[in-house]
Amino acid sequence: MKFHRMYALSIRHLYLIKSSFPRILDLIYWPTIQILLWGFISQFFTMHSDYYNNTIGVILSCAILYDFLFRSSISFNMLFLEEIWSRNFVNLFVSPLKISEVITALTTTALLRTLIGIIPAIILMSPLFGVSLLTMGPPLFLLFLSMYLFGTTLGLLVTSGLLRFGPAFENTAWSSLFLLAPLGCVYYPLSILPEWLQILAKGLPLVYIFEEARSILVNNVVNYQNIITALALNLFYFVFSIIIFYLAFYGARKKGTLVNMGE
Repeated sequence: MKFHRMYALSIRHLYLIKSSFPRILDLIYWPTIQILLWGFISQFFTMHSDYYNNTIGVILSCAILYDFLFRSSISFNMLFLEEIWSRNFVNLFVSPLKISEVITALTTTALLRTLIGIIPAIILMSPLFGVSLLTMGPPLFLLFLSMYLFGTTLGLLVTSGLLRFGPAFENTAWSSLFLLAPLGCVYYPLSILPEWLQILAKGLPLVYIFEEARSILVNNVVNYQNIITALALNLFYFVFSIIIFYLAFYGARKKGTLVNMGE
């Protein structure tokens, strides 16, 4: 074993990290998000240990809703990334397919992939833990619809980043949702966040979705205002993400970077 060869290889990778902000951000990102998420969760249960009468039911139900969001976004990103990895990206966009058709196809397929992954988990909840999401009634469909819209929105924004910045943007495809977890108030109410973070969180549909889920599960009260607010925000962000996708696509085509996506 030669020290200088090992040293040279280590230096090469350190220079790669040093010259790439996304790589540096990726190193800092995960520990910070974990500290924020579990810090807020711990603080909430320390201050309100008697908040949930059915702790396992509330936590598992919120976990399933969040996983539905995660799967819908990641499925959309994966379909796009698979076109890049298989070097089929250029073929996709030189075909007669319109951008609207690509978005529709990816969105529909992402939903199918998400349902394949999430339905077995929902079925297992009842025999293993005695928890059923169906107890939430008709509002459950609207909550899932909101989650799906937001997941697709995030998928569109991430793929727009891939079009604009290339494969180096891949890390964001895996990490974008975890950034929103502390602000989304998945396992704790909005009031547990510092006031300045509450202002940011109120712009996220996740807050209203999980507030409504807890309202139904803990208090057996349906507040349709939360559902309407979440859907309205989701529709706004969804339209915004489509516009960003179109701008990113035409920008990449103008610069000629589309042909390098699969390289």
